Amino acid sequence: MAGTLSIRVITPERILLDTTCSSVSFPTVDGSVGVLSGHAPMVAAIGVGELAYKTESGAADSVFVAGGFAEVRDNVVRIVTDTSEPASEIDVERAVKAAERARRRLEQFESSEGEKLDILRARASLSRALMRELIAKKRR
Repeated sequence: MAGTLSIRVITPERILLDTTCSSVSFPTVDGSVGVLSGHAPMVAAIGVGELAYKTESGAADSVFVAGGFAEVRDNVVRIVTDTSEPASEIDVERAVKAAERARRRLEQFESSEGEKLDILRARASLSRALMRELIAKKRR
């Protein structure tokens, strides 16, 4: 069908999403990318954030993604990601608690002049937790 593309989100555990849509946007390490039918081929490293897509009927949905890569070719968007979770499955309370834990860890490492790697990991954990919380709250 003209004006559509396929999107597949693949994690180590399962194929999380395999559907047809009219548009998709996803985070890369260099910023957000939007894809419509006929997009030029590309490969990009996935960042932390919301993969948003619109179905052929115009309904919007989203998925949390963190890490991995995206390939766009022949009206197919393949996202192979380390971590992914549909917005509808994100538990807001759990996401808030994870963000609180990550904040405490980050404060602990920064106040004790912890190892740089520990601080970077804590920041990455906080970023993932905050993004999951944001995506979950948008759906409510």
